[in-house]
Amino acid sequence: MMVTELMLKAADVTLLGLEPIGDERVLIRLQGSGPADLNSAIAVGVSEAQRMGVEPVATLLPSLAPGIDQLNSGPVTINALYGGRDEIRPDPSPMKTNNKAIGILETQGLAAILEATDTMLKTADVRLIGKEKIGAAYVTIIIEGDVAAVKAAIDAGAQAVSTLGKLIAAHVIARPHDDMARIMPKM
Repeated sequence: MMVTELMLKAADVTLLGLEPIGDERVLIRLQGSGPADLNSAIAVGVSEAQRMGVEPVATLLPSLAPGIDQLNSGPVTINALYGGRDEIRPDPSPMKTNNKAIGILETQGLAAILEATDTMLKTADVRLIGKEKIGAAYVTIIIEGDVAAVKAAIDAGAQAVSTLGKLIAAHVIARPHDDMARIMPKM
């Protein structure tokens, strides 16, 4: 999500979807008005992924084969094995973030995420907006509120994880791109 957010803000591109592809990797599908915008977004995404210690693979498809848009249609399914979405696509209904910050806390382990969520909600004036299971016992919790409250809650939640499980990521996005708001899981 952190890489996606930066890519969306870097150029005039639209998020088509995210798809976990195994091995803790996620396919980020973007659409742009031309190669320049897509190349700018890809460059930012590659740089951020590398900064996070991930070696990304990036491809630009300059022209699409007829019918390829079918890959981005149909119902989103829930994986029966771990209960998470097999693919994350933006909700078509318009949704505005109202300049609220979002906080993302990801752990490995149910006890850790429950403790972290309880701690975050008790620490600051934030609202739980969703959870996402992504396999390998990874669970992501997403909160929203003003920037200071979300930062305080995420910091406290990350600290709470340390005794019960493994912290995978903790991040605050101050003013999320509208496309990001459209992919948030619903509670």
